[in-house]
Amino acid sequence: MAKGESSGDTSRPWQSYHTAYTNAKAGMEGVDKEKVQRIVYEMSKGSKYFENEERKMAFIKQKIENMRAHCAKLTASDISHYQKVADKRILELEVTRDLKRIWLHVDMDAFYAAVETLSNPSLKGKPVAVGSMSMISTANYEARKFGVRAAMPGFIARKLCPQLIFVPTDFEKYTHYSDLTRKVFQRYDPNFVAASLDEAYLNITNVCTERGIAAEEVAEEIRRSVYEETGLTCSAGVAPNRLLAKVCSDINKPNGQFVLPNNRMAVMTFISSLPYGSILLQIGGIGKVTEHLLKDVFGITTCEEMLEKRGFLCALFSRSSADFFLSVGLGLGGTETPEARLRKSISNERTFSATDNEALLHQKLADLADMLSADMKREGVWGRTLTLKLKTASFEVRTRAVTLQRFICSSEDILKHAAKLLKAELPISLRLIGLRMSQLNEDSDGAPSDPTQKTLSNFIMSRDSTGRNMDDPVSCGSDHSDGHFLIKPELTDNYEKSHTDFRDALNCNEVSDPTNGTCNFHNKNDTTEETSGSPENKSGAKADTFEIMRGQQVSYEAESAKVINGDTFSLSGQLEGGGLDGVNKTAKLFDDGAVSSSNQKEQDLWVDDYKCSLCGVELPPSFVEERQEHSDFHFAERLQKEESDCNPRNLTLSQRFTQKDRVTSQSKQKKKQKLSPRGGNHLPIDMFFVKKRSENL
Repeated sequence: MAKGESSGDTSRPWQSYHTAYTNAKAGMEGVDKEKVQRIVYEMSKGSKYFENEERKMAFIKQKIENMRAHCAKLTASDISHYQKVADKRILELEVTRDLKRIWLHVDMDAFYAAVETLSNPSLKGKPVAVGSMSMISTANYEARKFGVRAAMPGFIARKLCPQLIFVPTDFEKYTHYSDLTRKVFQRYDPNFVAASLDEAYLNITNVCTERGIAAEEVAEEIRRSVYEETGLTCSAGVAPNRLLAKVCSDINKPNGQFVLPNNRMAVMTFISSLPYGSILLQIGGIGKVTEHLLKDVFGITTCEEMLEKRGFLCALFSRSSADFFLSVGLGLGGTETPEARLRKSISNERTFSATDNEALLHQKLADLADMLSADMKREGVWGRTLTLKLKTASFEVRTRAVTLQRFICSSEDILKHAAKLLKAELPISLRLIGLRMSQLNEDSDGAPSDPTQKTLSNFIMSRDSTGRNMDDPVSCGSDHSDGHFLIKPELTDNYEKSHTDFRDALNCNEVSDPTNGTCNFHNKNDTTEETSGSPENKSGAKADTFEIMRGQQVSYEAESAKVINGDTFSLSGQLEGGGLDGVNKTAKLFDDGAVSSSNQKEQDLWVDDYKCSLCGVELPPSFVEERQEHSDFHFAERLQKEESDCNPRNLTLSQRFTQKDRVTSQSKQKKKQKLSPRGGNHLPIDMFFVKKRSENL
């Protein structure tokens, strides 16, 4: 707690000041807790950390008051109802209890500090902390006797233990020793689960059965083997599931072990004697807030009391949270070996003394980019979403992310985009910077992990599915079953001329398949005229339909043009100037309108001019190119979704053209008999093609 008033004794406010620094850890059993609290309080008071703790404590108090208010509203019938619900859930959970497996949790003793002592024997017997005056990563057991522990600032640790020796971190060294321990674990369980560099879960059921030895002997053997291979000690816990095994490994630290028999009575007895924090605070996602809620709202101080207050837990917590608390009260945990899952992200971060020096911050960022790139190369992964994590001098945590259109791995690419994210936040005083890469792809070539997903580059390329270049008319074959525009060799000259005109008019480089969403030059009658050999077919492609990819998709026809994404414009029955020149001018008009509409949609896409309303990615306004690429990505994604739908309203473009041709064929025949209502010297586009066919004949 951050405010002394909550303790009821304003003369000793530190008694209510509880942080990560004051939580007990293995080796701190005999520490004068009040002394540690007082020193931590005095060293922290007035700092940005202290102010942040006050804000967090105010939030916790508000949650406690809200939950107390909800609890007071519960009637006797409500409590009775939720009691029955809880009893039913307990029966259902009890059925899942598995006492057939034996799990062992191995935890290295003060791992980083032990490795440093092994490398430098002169440190043996002296209080050692791995880290710096800013933050401590690990403290050995000699230092823990003074109240020094991991996650504590070095200047506070030095106040608690003036003779404390600081050693800088060396993760390359720690990884080497971690690999040695894992080779030992693999001999007992090839599928062991590594929880971190210094701890692992082993399923030793088969080893005990095949060798006919007790779990206690296996634990002793593993600990002995680790010491022989590394010269380091470790502690072990044996239990029917992973949750309890982790708790057991902490009981006889350092260099000890504890075995919990595979017996329900033994498990329930063991659980009933444990404070709830002994289990909860060792599990991810459970921390100080939950601890305060359980104690201050329900008066729960042991795991056994969770079952006694089960009705209230089911009434005030969600189904999943209530099930978790009941499972803890029953001593239930995972027994199956977790399935191997693909890594979803890879990250690193570093804490340092608060600074607003931009050059220093950029150097820190460059170092992180190098480390992240090295980790990604070692894992053989590439990524698309880069997240920058910042912790300010006032302990405010910010995250900024950018999703790229290609997979990256190099430190140069990472730094390029991370620097832009950081630049948007400057000037700022920071004490932590982190980088995380997500949306990973295991393939080293950086191709999309989903083979059916098109990248934006492929989306606008001019090549068909077989790799043929559509700029080369001779390479276009006679089979148009793949949906591409068909040109016969004898029509090459006409195709080249019309293709060039369209490319210039639309400012595009290629003509491609309408299903690819690029600029399209489409003959509506090619499906019937191709095999007929009629004179009309030999006159060249009927260019009365094409599309523009400019953040909008436009379909031009004889008398109307419709923007596919919902914006509709009208087009008169005649095109000024006739022929392709008229098409060019009209295309320009529509292109201008498309750009204007696209700009409006660009503004609508970004919430508060910062966050993408579709996926939540944050990009500041200064990221002009990235924001445009991101908008194009969502546009391409939407077009692909339309193409994949079987709904008649969302057919692919080629299907829509074919379907529309059938519906409007009769009306178009009638329209060919009359001129545009505008009159003058301008011909409707339909009459233009009739005239061109006549000239070719």
